[in-house]
Amino acid sequence: MIYIFDLDDTLYDERQYVESGFRAVAAYAAKQWGLDATNCYEQLVGLLDTQGRGRIFDDFLAGHSLSSKSNIQACVHTYRLHKPKLTLPTEHLQLLQLLPKPLYLVTDGHKIVQQNKVDALGIAALFKRVFITHRFGIKHAKPSTHCFELIKKAEKCDWQDMVYIGDNPAKDFVNLNKLGMNTIRVLTGVHRQVIAQKGFDALRTIRTLIELGSSEKMPANFADVRRPKDCQN
Repeated sequence: MIYIFDLDDTLYDERQYVESGFRAVAAYAAKQWGLDATNCYEQLVGLLDTQGRGRIFDDFLAGHSLSSKSNIQACVHTYRLHKPKLTLPTEHLQLLQLLPKPLYLVTDGHKIVQQNKVDALGIAALFKRVFITHRFGIKHAKPSTHCFELIKKAEKCDWQDMVYIGDNPAKDFVNLNKLGMNTIRVLTGVHRQVIAQKGFDALRTIRTLIELGSSEKMPANFADVRRPKDCQN
């Protein structure tokens, strides 16, 4: 079995990256506008917890009478290009080290942002190749199967010989299910309580990534597990 992993909220808690980015923006606000960095950070976290991620920088700047297109862009730029401080859970590192090789990583998102995350986590060497889908064009972001097709071609294997482990039922599994690929959803991160639409959920579900190493959760042969009717070709 060839194991392919998602990154954010699968291998690590993406909240780490968000808070790291907020610290960078708060430091920028302190330097650029003389604001208190600690207060700025707390305000950004508060906006995230109460309003979500959509207009955080707009609302943050408006609260300081600094709202303008250029200032918003400066915050976004600072957030995206900062060098994050991230930690991979020890048990996740051990799992990646123990799983049979090769391993692959397929992740959506801004090219620089995602590469900075991989670098900060120090995990590149654990994978035969890291696929950041946006490097191939946004049209090849999930649920596109483009990067998975490249892996299949490189490994000269069938779809049922690969498994993708992700967290987002809106895009991670739907098209892979149709191809007969094995899929596992880990119930972590912001999507953990999402009820998937018909055909969109993974073939199997685990509560934490470490369950991937459990013989009870990972049958030796996925082909022995009957696929749900709405996932069949």
